[in-house]
Amino acid sequence: MRLRGVSATTLDDVVIASNVSKSQLYWHFEDKHALVGAVIEFVGDRTIAAERARLGSVKTFAGLRRWRDTLVETNGPQGGRYGCPLGSLANEVADQDSIARQKLHDLFSAWQGLFEDLLRRFQKAGVIPCQADVSQLAIGLLAAVQGGYLLAQASRDVAPLASAIDMTLAHLRLLGSEAHL
Repeated sequence: MRLRGVSATTLDDVVIASNVSKSQLYWHFEDKHALVGAVIEFVGDRTIAAERARLGSVKTFAGLRRWRDTLVETNGPQGGRYGCPLGSLANEVADQDSIARQKLHDLFSAWQGLFEDLLRRFQKAGVIPCQADVSQLAIGLLAAVQGGYLLAQASRDVAPLASAIDMTLAHLRLLGSEAHL
């Protein structure tokens, strides 16, 4: 599904790729809808766990820059080809499956929460102003990441991902410098 997309992947493709029989597949998944739900949970849990590990200890702009560099470097060898695993799934299923859309919404909310936690640490450390709206800043950071992933996927180049995140980090730095005036 990651390589071909949800709609282009058949259950026969899954049987072949997983080297199981159709009866084994149907033992675990009633239909493709159930399989897609499981894929969303698996990919979502993995994505959020990785982001939690990378973002959980960030307390400085240098740490945030390292997070950005890792994200860009991880996607560099593929030239941004596959985009964000969650964003790609959302693009494919959001209009067709309300349960999947809600799961993806919850995963994006969890990711936003990780950014909010990071920004609260920045506030506590005096890196950004205490009155800064961390919820709005976190939405902006998540949107920059997702937009950057999408543009990188379309261009087969990670430069748009890097640029989108850089613009958001520049905004955060500007907020931080204003806090010290």
